[in-house]
Amino acid sequence: MLVTGCAKPPKSQAILTTQSVGAGGAGVVPHQPMPAKLADAAAEPGREAATAPVSLAGRTLYVETIADLGRLRPGEIILTFDDGPHPAITPRILAILKQYDVRATFFMVGNMARNHAETALLVAEAGHTIGSHSHGHENFVTIGHAASVASVAISEDEIATALRPVGVKPAPFFRFPYLAETRALRADLTDVGFVVFDVDVDSLDYLDQSSDTVLARTLARLDEKGRGIVLFHDIHARTARLLPGFLDALAARGYTVVRAVPKRPALFDMLTVAALR
Repeated sequence: MLVTGCAKPPKSQAILTTQSVGAGGAGVVPHQPMPAKLADAAAEPGREAATAPVSLAGRTLYVETIADLGRLRPGEIILTFDDGPHPAITPRILAILKQYDVRATFFMVGNMARNHAETALLVAEAGHTIGSHSHGHENFVTIGHAASVASVAISEDEIATALRPVGVKPAPFFRFPYLAETRALRADLTDVGFVVFDVDVDSLDYLDQSSDTVLARTLARLDEKGRGIVLFHDIHARTARLLPGFLDALAARGYTVVRAVPKRPALFDMLTVAALR
């Protein structure tokens, strides 16, 4: 299996990244990678909403191919979180999403799911979709094809093992770390039944900026697009702080959050580690 992700490569590298076809076509833009540490995960408590003003739950979108992601209507978003699960931050984000009746897609890093299996189970038990984001958030452009394939296969095993106690299997959804990919990797993932999620609105919430700055930028980009796949990370305290304000703003603007689920849930049973190797 192959995966995608989002961390920050060395400044000396020129990494090409893809933006989602979900809102009208793929583009190539520079992208920054995941911070080297999760330091801000323990910092500053978030502003959890006391009560949700309105349910933001939209329709369920059954996804079998990337073309299905392009069928988002104006005012619809898919909310995604990368790089977790994190035992301090992910539960806070889950609590906020519950208040607004929102179901998101969490692209988990395999070794994070293995090390924080109890937190991964919380995500599954809350009804969110879980995809994969590589074993260790490697840069697939630099580590080579064989190592990338191995990373995807390992991450699928790690996530599936973490979720096994509640009988949930990861969806055949993948996002490249750092959004750095090759055509060969994307083709291999597609060939074995994966749907690669790109990004329409990147919050850049890993940057060392205030929650207000990240919130304003994300809303501006979303208003420009009018729909699409939104990327946050559930390893940053600032993300938990800004999330209630973001969801309040979605409600005020008339957006709904679409729940993305596999069209054929049993597909994962047909995908084996051997198929990726």
